[in-house]
Amino acid sequence: MKTYAFNALVSRMKYIRRWSLMHSARPETLSEHTTETAILAHTLCLIAQEVTKTPVRAETVAIAALYHDASEILTGDMPTPVKYKNERLKNAYKALETESAVAMLSLLPPALRVPMAGYMTGNILTPEEAHILKAADRLSALIKCMEEVQAGNREFAAAMEQQREALSLMHCPEADYFLEHMLPCYSQTLDELTNNEAVL
Repeated sequence: MKTYAFNALVSRMKYIRRWSLMHSARPETLSEHTTETAILAHTLCLIAQEVTKTPVRAETVAIAALYHDASEILTGDMPTPVKYKNERLKNAYKALETESAVAMLSLLPPALRVPMAGYMTGNILTPEEAHILKAADRLSALIKCMEEVQAGNREFAAAMEQQREALSLMHCPEADYFLEHMLPCYSQTLDELTNNEAVL
């Protein structure tokens, strides 16, 4: 009987730790990051549809977000300062990501490889959708940095400001809306969140 290991391999995202160069008050796994990025991407897409009136496919972007870092199951999480140190390293890592995606796709039944490839590579997305997914990815990183700083871990203070600046430079109106109206709530306690007037 022929078996296909793709999903079993993807499930190992929970074993891949992020932020490997930094001390974390609470370690974050790749699985956590991709789940949060998918939720954020879906929210940003709804903001695009209903607030900025940008035509995007929320469900497609959210699914692509679930797989956007799947190649790191094979490559590990490459620290950002290393990954983007120069164009040569950046291009080499991109090539490695592509090779990893191809290797993972080969673990699917042949009939599923083409439809899955678009999600694994992001090629299924329009430029506007890809921009929103990148913003969601950065938002997830910013939220992680905020959580660490709020826990008293100054190790993430500089990274937090870098992520804020990177988001600002993206000029993504959906992310700007999120930063103004939603991000402040991440510093609230559970009691504050549940007693928020918007909940009632």
